[in-house]
Amino acid sequence: MIRNQQPGDDAVVRQLVGDAFRGRPYSDGREPAILDALRAAGALTVALVAEENGRILGQVAFSPVAIDGTARDWHGLGPVAVRPDRQGQGIGQALIRAGLDRIRALGAQGCVLAGAPGYYGRFGFTADPQLQSPGIPPQYFLVLPFGTEVPSGTVTFHPAFDVAP
Repeated sequence: MIRNQQPGDDAVVRQLVGDAFRGRPYSDGREPAILDALRAAGALTVALVAEENGRILGQVAFSPVAIDGTARDWHGLGPVAVRPDRQGQGIGQALIRAGLDRIRALGAQGCVLAGAPGYYGRFGFTADPQLQSPGIPPQYFLVLPFGTEVPSGTVTFHPAFDVAP
């Protein structure tokens, strides 16, 4: 079952995110702190968990981004995490699809993320030279417009993404 993350889930989600990213070559260990900072700032547009028999198996978060310093109803996906012993079972995909549906229903114009094109391409994300984000190689900065228009400019994630681990 996928549901909204509740305040009582915070400690379990923090541990899950840390476990999911620990030792990954693309992680600097900041993901739990980023999620905490987004939550503390009230910057989570959507935060979902996947639960089975009362046990949280995964989570996904979406937060607003700015394009050239202006809010344009675009959101960033991440972090997304699944318990290491349950990865590869479609839990992350289900969370991402549900989250994208939720932000679209809230009027979002699109979504961006930093990630692997081979994985996120299945959801429609592609690299688009019209949008860039400092410090993210263009081939890993992925865009999913919900309409026909892709704005151009520099995307800035919430300051929580700059938090120390």
